Amino acid sequence: MSTVRGRKRHPRWYFSLRSPYSWFAYRDLSEKYPDVLDSIEWIPYWEPDEESTRLLAAAGVTLPVMPMHRTKNFYILRDARRWAHARGWQVTWPVDRAPHWEVSHLAYLAAEEQGLGRRFVDLAYRARWAQGLDLAERGTIAGIALELGLDPSVADSVDDPDLRIKGVECLIAAYHDDAFGVPFFVHGREPFWGAERVGAFVAAVRGETWDGLSDAPFDALPSPAGQE
Repeated sequence: MSTVRGRKRHPRWYFSLRSPYSWFAYRDLSEKYPDVLDSIEWIPYWEPDEESTRLLAAAGVTLPVMPMHRTKNFYILRDARRWAHARGWQVTWPVDRAPHWEVSHLAYLAAEEQGLGRRFVDLAYRARWAQGLDLAERGTIAGIALELGLDPSVADSVDDPDLRIKGVECLIAAYHDDAFGVPFFVHGREPFWGAERVGAFVAAVRGETWDGLSDAPFDALPSPAGQE
């Protein structure tokens, strides 16, 4: 699906390969609402590196991205495990030794150009959250590319100036949509933030009335002691 800003009125979601909540939203969309997932625009969003930040600044754009405090990071770890446990999903928490999110997200754009973007996302989420692999490692991305039948040089997409610009255009689109976190959904002028708003977004896309129920497993039993 295109990430061209000229299609901004098309229903869309901003996702990140880093975020467990984007992974949760992806799984709910793919398993419960595949018709919506097939019909919306996919736009990657991530914390830009120095070069992307420079290109954004040249366009007059500053993203609302701040370094994550360790307290919030530990909370997300516990909350994500709790959420996954409620769903019956197994999670292997990855270790990001030297985070560089252009490596995976620009590779997604390369795969998307060949009609394999959705499958790339599926395998990238599997690599990160089921296998605990580091998506900043080019070897990880090369392995995903090979599984997709793509040239392993997809792992070097971060070095491609055209893909770099295309990636920055995605971040600029997020800026103009007032996206401040992921997953972030937009339908018309209505924004929806968070994995627990998947149902509300789906209802909007389908032209239905939202029942007010969240997709978050708030009614699930807590994890057994020692498993948080």
